[in-house]
Amino acid sequence: MKTIRYDRGYSRRKFLGDAARGVLSCGVLMPLAKAIAATGDVSKAYPEELLSIEAYTKGRIKTGDIIDASNVEVVKDLLEPVRFEQIRTMGRKLKVVKTTTDVMRLSPWEYIEATLSNSGKAGFDARGNVVNKADGKPWIGGNPFPDPKSGLELFAAQTMSWGRHDASFYAVNMYTTEVASGDVKFSYSGGWAEMSPIGRVSMDPKPYWPGHEDKLRYQSIFFLTPQNYRGTSFLNVWDYDASTFPALYGYVPEFRRIRQFPAEQRFEPLLPGLTLFLSDAWGAGDPLYTWGNYKIVGRGPFLAGLSESWNAAHPNWEHTTHGGPKGQTFWDATVELVPETIIVEAEPVKFPRAPVSKKRVWFDARNQAMVGMVTFDRNGQPYRSFDGAYSLYDNGSQKFMDGQHPYWSWAHVTASDIQTGSVSRLEQVRQVENTHFSGANNPQIYDKYLTQLALMRLGLK
Repeated sequence: MKTIRYDRGYSRRKFLGDAARGVLSCGVLMPLAKAIAATGDVSKAYPEELLSIEAYTKGRIKTGDIIDASNVEVVKDLLEPVRFEQIRTMGRKLKVVKTTTDVMRLSPWEYIEATLSNSGKAGFDARGNVVNKADGKPWIGGNPFPDPKSGLELFAAQTMSWGRHDASFYAVNMYTTEVASGDVKFSYSGGWAEMSPIGRVSMDPKPYWPGHEDKLRYQSIFFLTPQNYRGTSFLNVWDYDASTFPALYGYVPEFRRIRQFPAEQRFEPLLPGLTLFLSDAWGAGDPLYTWGNYKIVGRGPFLAGLSESWNAAHPNWEHTTHGGPKGQTFWDATVELVPETIIVEAEPVKFPRAPVSKKRVWFDARNQAMVGMVTFDRNGQPYRSFDGAYSLYDNGSQKFMDGQHPYWSWAHVTASDIQTGSVSRLEQVRQVENTHFSGANNPQIYDKYLTQLALMRLGLK
């Protein structure tokens, strides 16, 4: 009997066949990179079964449906185990929206343009740092490996540019819910700032900020509420050398001074009750070579939040919740069928006291964004999970602009400690305290948030 070439199992056979040969070539019907370069659309790279949830599930789930405990078994292979269990037993729900095929809606506009124009120009130098092959200098902008061939390349790109803007500030609300009671035990608000002095594609000077070419990133986080933690803040200064730990500074309001913390102190909650560690940021919160043994362990479709995640209906972009005994455990969230993800595992090689033995990260092949992460404890058991939602801040009738184009960023994150039963929810909001506003590529971000003096000013207010 002759097998129909593009039946429902063709994609699976293609992914398994590539894995058996040790090949990573994104796309099924044609190379994904070729389809994107030609039209900016991924449709020609994938069969219908990977572009439509209805086709994939043979009509059992359709666009607009809600995935809950009654039907989650249908899509079990499209979820990491933690989300699956939360839907099955804890009342978590996901709304399915249409798959995004236009790549210009999956990252900041300038970042995509730089990715396309600089394709093929990146390489690793003798120390393993990503460089521009033409002159050996730091990377010049965009994703250095848009057609990745290894887990190392995927993590190198993710570590290099988290938010994919030259500079970003996120006003953030944070909540931790105790699963058993459904009570919100901890509630914080504050801000997260980051800026890249290299690989700049939007802010002048480009591609480097003179005098800072030896740095990869400046990043800070500070807290405004509750009052007893007001002014608590942390500043990370990343060296461009991917084997070097960032310098980590913190401002402690009760002592009114800046303190330098141990560089490897990256697996502890930022504040009591939060299930978020510095190591978790964007799935790649540590320098590239402080982890190792990067290996691709799987490929296939996935459900993740890549669109319709911006809550423009709320003046401060705040999201609604559901699940748990009091309806406060999970964000109301949308997901779409991602036609192809690449699953990579890595182990912490420079953290002798790390509470994790490995992490498993799902990358969207369309834009190489991290769409899910699960870490495992020292006994190899699932420990914590990290899943988020991105969005273009353009819903057709409303737009939030980033220069000439709609803003693209994360919208919300769910960080779960499945061994203690705590769930931390983070959301990007429009503003906190009418003083700190979300946005990208504002040249004032460095002086306002990314120096030790800035931490002291924030702490004294």
